[in-house]
Amino acid sequence: MIIEICANSYESAMNAQNAGADRIELCSELTLGGITPSYGLLKKVMKDISIPVHVLIRPRRGDFTYNEDEFEIMKENIMLCKELNCNGIVSGILKKDHSLDIERTTELIKLTKPLSFTFHRAFDWVPKPIETLDKLISLKANRILSSGQAKNAFQGLELLKTLLKNAENKIEIMPGSGVNAKNIVMFKREGFREIHFSATSLYKNTETPGLSMSGSEALDEGSQLISDIQKIRSIKRILEK
Repeated sequence: MIIEICANSYESAMNAQNAGADRIELCSELTLGGITPSYGLLKKVMKDISIPVHVLIRPRRGDFTYNEDEFEIMKENIMLCKELNCNGIVSGILKKDHSLDIERTTELIKLTKPLSFTFHRAFDWVPKPIETLDKLISLKANRILSSGQAKNAFQGLELLKTLLKNAENKIEIMPGSGVNAKNIVMFKREGFREIHFSATSLYKNTETPGLSMSGSEALDEGSQLISDIQKIRSIKRILEK
């Protein structure tokens, strides 16, 4: 089973590689659902990481319906990833009714090739998942990252199993969200060949004054989420039993 770690920083990426992960999805700002990482982070990771790196192309937090300027930014970032010899792109676009934006997703996939293309968890918003699966197969996407349209992949298992059956090995179905040491074997037993998780722990870096830079009291700027090397190793050992 291929382990993909959602790495939100250089340290997380290094921890994923050193723990024996098979692949990284590189992003920033996990607490916002992930956005495209900076050029500096991309360049440093591609210089120092030897396992495959897939890059999240998402220009901002929030929904997955983008205006033309945002769409141009996404395409520019894909070209940058290709110049840096990244191995894959993770992205997707929806219409305002949350259905698949076929025209612009087609453009992203064509621009990405010959790199691998993962349609990300925007899939969990689409109103007709089976129909959307068929469309993504026809567009030649390589995989779908999904929680089965539930809060986590464990709760969405029934839809994930249906997607896996309907995919007929024409596209990978990669469960993600809430995957951990307690439930990962279940996904392997159900026949999923790839799995996605962040294995993060919260680390306290420093004490902060009362003034927030984010405008949100829910964010502790003195702490950082980092992919935990011990958690990844533990899950990897479980899969190898």
